[in-house]
Amino acid sequence: MSEVLALGVSHKTAPLAVRERLALTPGKVSTFLHEVQGVAGVQEAVAISTCNRTETYLVAGDPVEAETAVLGMLARKAGIRPTELASSIYALRNCDAARHLYRVTSGLESMIVGEAEVQGQVKRAYEDALGAQTTGPLTNHLFRAALATGKRVRSETRIGERRLSVSSVAAALAAEQLHGLERREVLILGAGETSELAARALAGHGVEAIFVANRRHERAVSLAQRYGGQAMSFDELPQELERADALVCATSSPHALLGAEEIAAVMDARDGRPLLVIDLAVPRDVASDVRDVPGVALYDVDDLQAVVRRNRAVRQGEASHAEGIVEEEIQRFAEWLGSLEVLPTLSALREHGKAIAQQVVRENAGRWESASERDRERVEAIAQAIVNRLLHEPTLRMKQMADERVHLRMQVVRELFGLEETVDGVDVEQPLADVRPLRRPGNAS
Repeated sequence: MSEVLALGVSHKTAPLAVRERLALTPGKVSTFLHEVQGVAGVQEAVAISTCNRTETYLVAGDPVEAETAVLGMLARKAGIRPTELASSIYALRNCDAARHLYRVTSGLESMIVGEAEVQGQVKRAYEDALGAQTTGPLTNHLFRAALATGKRVRSETRIGERRLSVSSVAAALAAEQLHGLERREVLILGAGETSELAARALAGHGVEAIFVANRRHERAVSLAQRYGGQAMSFDELPQELERADALVCATSSPHALLGAEEIAAVMDARDGRPLLVIDLAVPRDVASDVRDVPGVALYDVDDLQAVVRRNRAVRQGEASHAEGIVEEEIQRFAEWLGSLEVLPTLSALREHGKAIAQQVVRENAGRWESASERDRERVEAIAQAIVNRLLHEPTLRMKQMADERVHLRMQVVRELFGLEETVDGVDVEQPLADVRPLRRPGNAS
């Protein structure tokens, strides 16, 4: 039977330096999913890649083999040995994998508990997999249920109150570092969703001017117009940096766009004015050696955690309520997942028992002395009745199983009875039983 496997890293298990090497840029998701689907019997695959996590959700017949193969793929992508990556990777199966995805979608696993953006990110990841045609029955049900759970959490709790996000925390950090943002000028590098959220948050703090630079100029113009700013080409970036108070970066570039040399040249032209740089991109837009440039204060997504911790206590009570909802929904998933395995296992078990009874009768057909055809039919009926009686109680109990351990229980049943190792339900290599002829009255032993 196939199992669900979640394999990934997050801000809780891996530093930014590792996460950015595993990040999947939008153009590479489809290729990655097809590569994953081609290894170790992986039948279905969905990948989530955000600034805080890269996770793959797989369906495979042999989860151990799939885990090993995909871990190797991720290690090669990151350019490190699998043994080094293993300490940062988490691997979860079936209901544990579903619970994790439900928690991610509900914002319970986010750096900012309850952040609103993560549900949209999960939805887009699922849509990308649908577009790549790498989903199937299990992942379709899993992701639809996860998105429904996230929606329920946000409608039934106040965990998303104030709509905190990485971008809003970045704006709060900028306000703190610059002692307020009124009459400040901020340059935003990138024009995607994160950049738009940053522009909105900065405008809410009273920023005087917002400049947007992006390789796609029309997208930059659209974003700048919405928040009363100006758009510029990427080539104008150094010149505009000379007058800006802060730079916020959030592109989807696979490599750093600004290094120490470029920033040092900018700082030379700023006449000693400091520059605040907040890099929200994963992989990072700004090389880490920019920290060494005098006058530059560089913050990345991991540096935002100190700001986040100050807001965490406000949401802990709502998080407990949200966790209760997640557990309710996981119970439903467990029942559904279990139903996929109980009926096929029951059917295989009954076929196995029936085949055993038939083979025992067949093997001993020549040993029944003076038995009529009717007697033989009675023997066959008795043998089948014994099998039915023996399996009656286990059948009832298996049908009543409705918790998240169903999968493991069904696996034990299949292993005990060899339901996945037999040919046509019966191991024909060895006789199943030997029935000796009945002694006639008066015969010696």
